[in-house]
Amino acid sequence: MPTDQPSTALAAMGRRGFLLTSWPWRSAGYLASSGITGFAAGVPLAVLGLPWLLLFRDLSFGERSSLFVLGALLIAGLGPLVAIPLVRLEKRRLRLVDGRPVSPDHARPPGQSRLAWLRTSYARTSTWRGLGHLLLLAVSAPMVCAVLLSALTFLLGCVASPLILLDGDGPMALGPVEVGTPAEALPYAFVGLVLLPAFPYLLTLAAGAQGALARALLEGGPDDRLRAELVEVSRSRARLVDAFEAERRRIERDLHDGAQQRLLGLTMRLGLARLDLPPDSPAAESVAEAHREAKQLMEELRELIRGIHPRVLTDRGLTAALHELADRSALPVTVRADLPARPPRHVESTAYFVAAEALANAARHSGAALAEVDAHWDGGVLALEITDDGVGGVEPGRGTGLTGLADRVSVIGGRILVSSPAGGPTVVRVELPCSLNDPPSA
Repeated sequence: MPTDQPSTALAAMGRRGFLLTSWPWRSAGYLASSGITGFAAGVPLAVLGLPWLLLFRDLSFGERSSLFVLGALLIAGLGPLVAIPLVRLEKRRLRLVDGRPVSPDHARPPGQSRLAWLRTSYARTSTWRGLGHLLLLAVSAPMVCAVLLSALTFLLGCVASPLILLDGDGPMALGPVEVGTPAEALPYAFVGLVLLPAFPYLLTLAAGAQGALARALLEGGPDDRLRAELVEVSRSRARLVDAFEAERRRIERDLHDGAQQRLLGLTMRLGLARLDLPPDSPAAESVAEAHREAKQLMEELRELIRGIHPRVLTDRGLTAALHELADRSALPVTVRADLPARPPRHVESTAYFVAAEALANAARHSGAALAEVDAHWDGGVLALEITDDGVGGVEPGRGTGLTGLADRVSVIGGRILVSSPAGGPTVVRVELPCSLNDPPSA
């Protein structure tokens, strides 16, 4: 919305030419749809609150108490299921009278199970504020619409009263007053004509006030908005990590299936050409040198591909990748992995690169003679521990690479713990929340 245009219906009322703008019509649409939404919310909430309607019958104190508790449990237990989809509709409908952005905090994040999403939604204060808003809307919307329709009917009746009474069909009731002739109706018609342009202001005032109350209940205070923004930031970071992992896998496939295969073919052709040349010729020596460099380059390319995203991690999972990592390590590494199924791909990738970085640090800086890698899943958490018997004294902030790993782990909701007293041993523990029942993300 342009900066010189008002962002809310209440702000638009003070501008010149208000009656020629779309705000009165938008306000009318908002109030009309409020009645529909109030009815849609009121019917299921009334069904849930049926035990409370029985409180007006002649019952004992114990029966009244039981009915009250039953109604409260039904509304508290099932009310949010009604509120969540209607609150999302309310936030879209609010744009009619309030152009400011609204946080869509009830959308289910990709990869999260429906049950986990419901548990999270029930724990949010915004869910219960939304339920309160719908209860208020179900009661107030019909009354507001009835009052405004009565006012509009009265004004239109006043304006049209002289014409209606021309045929002598009188008297005619104008609110508490009765008029019998066009002459008696003329003053009321004049008042109606004067007040009729004020009706859009009344309409917009009612819609703007209702919209302001809806924003206050649905959005909450600054802390709630900040919390919603932080949640969205966390989700966007997770999406970036998924996109980054997908790009890593694409680069790995391109290098493995493209450049590596072409380099392998070149190496084979150089080997065949070397066999066809006389052993003592200058050309044979040059081809042999080129052959050796091609084989060395192919080994370096293989290491580069493993560093980008190892194929064994994609094909066979974390356990096999950890064993391959141990075989390639400069230290003797013992691997103990007890995983009944595969975690999601982004969890596998994070755990693998943490292990790779920790083992590389142990080989380069710790003076360790051996290392151990332990991976197990327990209670919805994948725990990975890398232990070495080096000199210890690791400080994450001094260029060991652990700070970057900590950032990567935190993106998926995990944490990394480092214990490295002087003299060793050094233990790097990573805890990554995940479900082994989730299918690996593509």
